[in-house]
Amino acid sequence: QVQLVESGGRLVQAGDSLTISCAVSGGTFSGFAMAWFRQAPGHEREFVARITWRLESTYYADSVEGRFFVSRDYAKATMYLQMNSLKFEDTADYYCAAMIYDRRSIQDSGKYDSWGQGTRVTVSS
Repeated sequence: QVQLVESGGRLVQAGDSLTISCAVSGGTFSGFAMAWFRQAPGHEREFVARITWRLESTYYADSVEGRFFVSRDYAKATMYLQMNSLKFEDTADYYCAAMIYDRRSIQDSGKYDSWGQGTRVTVSS
């Protein structure tokens, strides 16, 4: 099990940018990939973005493609999500997740091994 700690969520206005972070407790990560999911009130958890840890291959949900950018700092064992042109509908609790071995299914939350506690992003319209 990998312990993940998200941070950076806050209240912003529509059109603003915000970067949230996910740090691996202990300072190292040797798994396959990490991802961001989000869950809005009354909705199911949905995939946002993923990055493979060694090669930095990225993949995005259609709803955020071109606005959100996922990155990682290998030395700090930290993943980031830069969110631009934020919309009211981006309001959600954002969770990071770790996939230790390649399970091929990028968007299936059930394929991830560890989860953080979430950080709340609220976008006012």
